[in-house]
Order: sequence, then structure tokens, then C-alpha cells
Amino acid sequence: MIRETVASFAQNEIAPRAAEIDRTDTFPRDLLPKMGELGLLGITVEEEWGGTGLGYLEHVVAMEEISRASASVGLSYGAHSNLCVNQLRRWGNDDQKSRYLPKLVSGEHLGALAMSESGAGSDVVSMKLKAEKKGDRYVLNGTKMWITNSPSADFFCLLANTSDDKPHVNKSLIVVPKDAGGITVDKPLNKLGMRSSETAQVFFDDVRVPQRNLIGQEGMGFMMQMMQFQEERLWGAANAIKGCENLIAQTIDYARDRQVFGMSLLDNQSVHFKLAELQTEVEMLRALVWQACETYINGGDVLRLASMAKLKAGRLSREVADGCMQYWGGNCFMWDNPASQLYRDGRLGSIGGGADEVMLGIICKTMGMLPGKKKNS
Repeated sequence: MIRETVASFAQNEIAPRAAEIDRTDTFPRDLLPKMGELGLLGITVEEEWGGTGLGYLEHVVAMEEISRASASVGLSYGAHSNLCVNQLRRWGNDDQKSRYLPKLVSGEHLGALAMSESGAGSDVVSMKLKAEKKGDRYVLNGTKMWITNSPSADFFCLLANTSDDKPHVNKSLIVVPKDAGGITVDKPLNKLGMRSSETAQVFFDDVRVPQRNLIGQEGMGFMMQMMQFQEERLWGAANAIKGCENLIAQTIDYARDRQVFGMSLLDNQSVHFKLAELQTEVEMLRALVWQACETYINGGDVLRLASMAKLKAGRLSREVADGCMQYWGGNCFMWDNPASQLYRDGRLGSIGGGADEVMLGIICKTMGMLPGKKKNS
């Protein structure tokens, strides 16, 4: 029922605008209240805070269908409903939940996670932004980079260094309203893909927020972020599934109609065999994502499975896009061609939320074969 509801909404409200918002680099903020009415922004949030009280699998299903219509909108949807809302739902106290969740869940407000910096993406421990205590306030100074939703966001869940302790225990998560004063959001970045998901650099200059905006316990931010990464990597993998599947279906239709040397392009064995192989790979990715989701909602450790799913999704997006482009001929070299669209959008899958090499390192570690760091003699 959720898939049918979201698919209908996405195809009627998002898909017809997908090409235009990609060309104009514009996030369709007017869709948020509509998503809120359907309960899509608070799928995992308890009913007392305005959510629908469902589980993570339902959230992944919604992500699949939204991303089928527009990977960019799916990215912004996930950054709001997962990276921001879920952090507050999981770690926030009742006061924070009552103040922030209802408007985030209804779509009145847009949220963002401010974690990455120019020198600290996958390497979270290297981030520099500091939050110093002064009276009953935190004073924030530093810069965040590649922050999804930041140009239009109303709130940031921000990861900051709150002490000079070791890097794994000196980070905390803080709610920072965008109107706090001292926050400057730069112009949206000119990205290769995911162009209708607004992304920008954010500057924090003596930004003062109450210490009661601390989410969870001080010094636990790194641990919270590592746990959040598992959810992010699962919805990131889900983001790729329908996009790949949709392009394969469109390529089949195009190749069936395209005549080459007196016959349908699709009738060439190399073409229909390749498309069959790609669809098989997509089904394998879907099975992996759903297995990981089932393990996760049952309380299991999904570190390995989530890393595998994200690794596979990023690489498969590139494989599907590149493979299908070959069958579109010169059309694939056009900016708004569906194959070139996935070629641009899908490349983020191997970078954002942890690069492929980081995923491989995690997988190797869980398999017990990652070499340890050598100590100087």
C-alpha cells in the first residue's frame, strides 16, 4: 500500500517536473507539505510527534519510489527525513522532539545534517568546527561543506567539536536554527549531478545556541554519526534501485524501436543479453538492501551488509548508466537524456556517505582480513 501510494504521488507530482528542476537547479520546496500530508516525512517517527510510527523498511520503499521519479528529490528527501529527522527521533529528548519534529514531519520546515567539511568527508574525525561553552550557550565557529538542503533548510543537526579530548569522544550533535545569527549559506554549488537537490557551503561565525540544543550526551556525536551512517547507506542504496531499473526499461523501449542496419537494435543478442544481465544485477542489489533492512529492523548488526549495499549501488549505477548509454547512440550525449542523467546523478553513490574505498575497508575489517596499523619500532 505504501509503495502504491508513494509511486502514485511521485509519478504525478515529481516526475513531470524532474527535467525542469534539474535544468534550473531548484529544489521543489512546495512538495514538502504534500509529502507531509501523506506521512512520508515522518515514516519512522512516533505518532505522538506527528509521525506515522512505521519502520525503516517502509522508509526504504518510499525512498525507492521517490527516487524513481527524481534521484535529486530522493536525495533531499533522505537528507531531511533520515539524516535530520531520524537523528532527532532517535537521540533527542522530549523537549527537542516537541519543538522540532512536528514542523519537520508536516513539511513546514526543512532539515539538514551539517557534518562534512572540505577536509573531512568520509574521515569524520578530522572535522574542525568548534562549539565552545560560554555561559549557557554554545558558540560555533567553522565551516561546513557539501551540505544537502542547506540553502532552503530551517534547521541543521550539526556535528561539532565540543572539547579538546580525543577525536572519537570530543564530538557532539547540536540543533542549530538557521536564523540563529552568524550563519551564512553560500550560493548553491554547481554540481555534476543531483542538481535539483540544493547543496552549499555553510559558514558559522560566533553562532550562539542554547546548550539545551545538545542532542543526546556531549561527546557522543561520533558514535551517533557512525550509527546513522548505516541508515544513510541503506537509503543511499535504495536511492539507486529504481533509477537503474527505470533506465533499463526505457532503454529496452528505445532499443526496440531503433532500427540499425534494417533490424531492431534490441534484436541483437549482445544488446538484450546485456540488458538482462543489468536487470539481474539490480534484482541482486534489491535483495541485498531488503536483507539488510530486515536485519536492521530486527536489531541485528548491519555494518557489513549496509557497506556492501552502498558499495554495490554506487558501482551498479555507473555500470547501468554506461551500459545503457551505448544503446542510445548520439542521444545519450545530450544533457537531458535519461542515460546521461543517471550517469551524472549516480556518480555520487560512490562518494557521498563514505567512499567506495571506505566501504571496502569496513567490509574487509568485518571479514577479519584488514591489516592492522604497524607500530614504529
